[in-house]
Amino acid sequence: MGISSLGVGSSILTQDVLDQLKQVDEDSQIKPIELSIANENDKKNALEVLDASMKNLADSVDEMKRHSLFDERQTDVSGTAVGVIADSNSDVQNFTLSVDTLATKQIVESGTFSSQDDLIANNVGTMELNVNGSNFKIDYNDTTTLKDLKKSINDIAGEKVNATIVQINSGEYSIFLNSVDTGTNQAIELTDSSGNLKDDKLTSGMSTIQKGVDAEFQFNGKSVTRSSNNIKDLVTGLHITLKETGTSVVNVAQNREEIKNRVDSFVEKYNSSIKELGQLTKSSVDSNEKGIFSGESTIKHMKRTIEDMFNNISSDGGKLTDFGFKISSGILSVNETTLNQKLDENPKNVEAFFAGGEYIKEDGTTEELVGAFTELSDIVGSYTNYNATLDKFQSSINESVTLLEKKEADAKERLDSKYAIMKKQFTAYDSLISRYNSTSSMFSQMIDAENAANK
Repeated sequence: MGISSLGVGSSILTQDVLDQLKQVDEDSQIKPIELSIANENDKKNALEVLDASMKNLADSVDEMKRHSLFDERQTDVSGTAVGVIADSNSDVQNFTLSVDTLATKQIVESGTFSSQDDLIANNVGTMELNVNGSNFKIDYNDTTTLKDLKKSINDIAGEKVNATIVQINSGEYSIFLNSVDTGTNQAIELTDSSGNLKDDKLTSGMSTIQKGVDAEFQFNGKSVTRSSNNIKDLVTGLHITLKETGTSVVNVAQNREEIKNRVDSFVEKYNSSIKELGQLTKSSVDSNEKGIFSGESTIKHMKRTIEDMFNNISSDGGKLTDFGFKISSGILSVNETTLNQKLDENPKNVEAFFAGGEYIKEDGTTEELVGAFTELSDIVGSYTNYNATLDKFQSSINESVTLLEKKEADAKERLDSKYAIMKKQFTAYDSLISRYNSTSSMFSQMIDAENAANK
């Protein structure tokens, strides 16, 4: 700031006086606007927290209205004979599986060679490899080694058979062929159609190490045969893996754990939102305790609506309280015993009541329900969806801040202009007073001089 000479002439109309006058005006005109801007920004921050809480609630409600939640299945398998995975919406059931024989692959071994680099043929020729009715032609020549043959078989017939070279003993190598699939129909045959192999180690010299057989087991006492240990066509929606001989009891049930997790999440998110709304709308004469939205009808109405959701939603399927949901002192809880009892009685009815669908009444008639959580989703969504209530409320706060900031800028500009003019006026007055002071001093000196001369 430059050095001001204002007040030199008068010692009264100084820059300090102007600053003090301006501060008084700023306190009365600018500071209230700044406080209003700060309050609106506090509202904006509080609304962001509330919006996040409400969207979490909306997400948890949407999870509860998914039909797939009630279609998920879990399996309980006793023993180690089998493993079972159930697809969604597969039948809830119990059954016994007794494994008598596991399906195996066909494995054959060639005669022995002194090295994997041994030549297998005297001239150009072709072998035919047959696996389960599929024929593959394997070409060779007088430079083809045992290692080359293994690669050719894997490259050409790898979808049906695997070839590998095994060192049995020192200087003894054999090529092993095993079927990719299991079952009695996986026989492997290798024939030489050209007759140019060195000997019969790869054709008639082949020996069977393991014969491919079908799996044999009993489903609830009924004998069943399959070519694979991985079975998908026995019970619709079930993926069964035979692991070892023995007996297992299989229970396919609704995945209650996932339902419990979604219910618990909904309860948690509901209570969190209500707590947040309660704090933000709290009325109090103490400004430190008073909620920032205590005077906002939009937010207070939202709180009442969310609190009343459970009382306002009902159908011929009942109310949410019938399924274990309870609100006490504003806190939501769920009785798992009651909910599980409903699921045990009729899981499809619970799904229909929660997510919508056909509900079977006690008299056997049916009613198409919208779904309690579908209705809850609509209620919560009316506040949280794009361009819904909370978005519009956010926009109104932003507009208020913009208007207040413009009002603040205009007020500051007016004060700056006012005091720029006042400074010019003070400077002119100060100059005039300075001239008066100079003239007065001159007259005083003249009078003093005349008085002195007359003595």
